[in-house]
Amino acid sequence: MDGLTQICVYCASSNQISKNYFDETRLLGEELVKNDITLIYGGGSSGLMGCIADRMLALGGRVIGIIPDFMKQVEWAHAGVAEMHIVGDMHERKKRFLHGTDALVALPGGCGTLEELLEAITLKRLGLFNKPIIIVNIDAFYDPLIAMLNSCIEQRFMNRDSNKIWKIVSHAMDVIPAILSAEKWHENAIELATLK
Repeated sequence: MDGLTQICVYCASSNQISKNYFDETRLLGEELVKNDITLIYGGGSSGLMGCIADRMLALGGRVIGIIPDFMKQVEWAHAGVAEMHIVGDMHERKKRFLHGTDALVALPGGCGTLEELLEAITLKRLGLFNKPIIIVNIDAFYDPLIAMLNSCIEQRFMNRDSNKIWKIVSHAMDVIPAILSAEKWHENAIELATLK
């Protein structure tokens, strides 16, 4: 797809979650392969991480994993991902996620996914990252976080335009159209980041 070659996906490592999350994750993997888009992800073999990697690999898609060495040592790395980059720590991993990424997609996940998503939102607010951020709100999973972010905006902890940092969709099939239709973020975002 023209101008869209790599997408970083943040998502759960848990296997104990609803089947619907796995179904939507497989669909996203299929859409990425269909559109010849490379997946960059956390390198894990379980949960939604393993699910999207497995589906894309089965369809001949390209998958790049980025995992800290300590996670590899406890055998969390996906054995089927040939392009596995081992990094020193979680901070380096997050930096590598953003390198060359055309968009970020957050599927449901736990504290790691939430932390990655919120850091990306912060970096975009500060103008240090300017690519689309898509939140996939499957089964209203992200409703509490969206409400919290909206409350931050309403109470003037964040600028009024901060809700343009991200786009929210409900289904995997809506991810690529959301990326392609995302508004361009301010080139001078750092100058607009502080509320006055």
